[in-house]
Amino acid sequence: MTLRLASWILFLLLTLVKGDGSKGASVIRLNTMDDVHRHDHMHQGHVHGHHSSSSSSSTNQKDPRVMVFFMLQDLKVGEIMPIHFPNRHISPSQLLPKHEADNIPFSVAELPNILRLFSFSQGSPQAEAMESTLKECEVKPIKGETKLCATSLESVQEFARDIFGSDTRVQTLATTHLKNPPTGVLQNYKVIAISQNIPSPKLVACHTMPYAYAVFYCHSQESENKVLMVTLEGEDGDVVEALSVCHMDTSHWGRGHIAFSVLGVEPGETSVCHFFPSDNFVIIPSFATV
Repeated sequence: MTLRLASWILFLLLTLVKGDGSKGASVIRLNTMDDVHRHDHMHQGHVHGHHSSSSSSSTNQKDPRVMVFFMLQDLKVGEIMPIHFPNRHISPSQLLPKHEADNIPFSVAELPNILRLFSFSQGSPQAEAMESTLKECEVKPIKGETKLCATSLESVQEFARDIFGSDTRVQTLATTHLKNPPTGVLQNYKVIAISQNIPSPKLVACHTMPYAYAVFYCHSQESENKVLMVTLEGEDGDVVEALSVCHMDTSHWGRGHIAFSVLGVEPGETSVCHFFPSDNFVIIPSFATV
């Protein structure tokens, strides 16, 4: 099945989107910034092993934004799963061309200058979210991990080329909502089909970060992974071709990792899988087999 959003992202990656040079047209206006900031921090937490959560298990279980985890053995056709797909998306106007993005400072030390450039005041929700993103981008990768905060799709492409090699053909996968746009509401989804189950020890996962323009937290860690495409049908009639990644070995993850409290398991005890929102994507070698 053709994934429309994945194809769009891949098209942008291959054609290297060029902006019109106008900073004003490229600024994400970071609406509901507090919610976006908190969600992205938790989303990073379930992907990156060096993160831990200070929230209690009961709080995590009640927060719909963490309802993206499951264990591979629980994924069965006909199963009903409560899942949260946030109401976020990427549009071309939020993307900067590399030559422009590379000329904008991108560090915690330069934050005051960055805020002045984009007319955000110190202490505003936007400023706090941007500071959090910059700090996250400057955290050292965990052992065996390679990461980059890419400020353009050209940089994403270069990162993937560094990971896979310049001669490797790649494919991009993403979550696509086929009927309705995501509502951001936690609801039950029925598993209709598991259309792809791709072993992929090497992959690049990219997650959007709250910022004044599109920033992708891309990372790769060679380990036992499976990439799944799952067809889901929601209570509201939404049909989703959902991207998920299963990490088969979690023994090196921190004990405070949010996924463990949500699933009620310990590091290394079982696989941890998670669904991706529609503004995130995964790049894998195109020779990976179903």
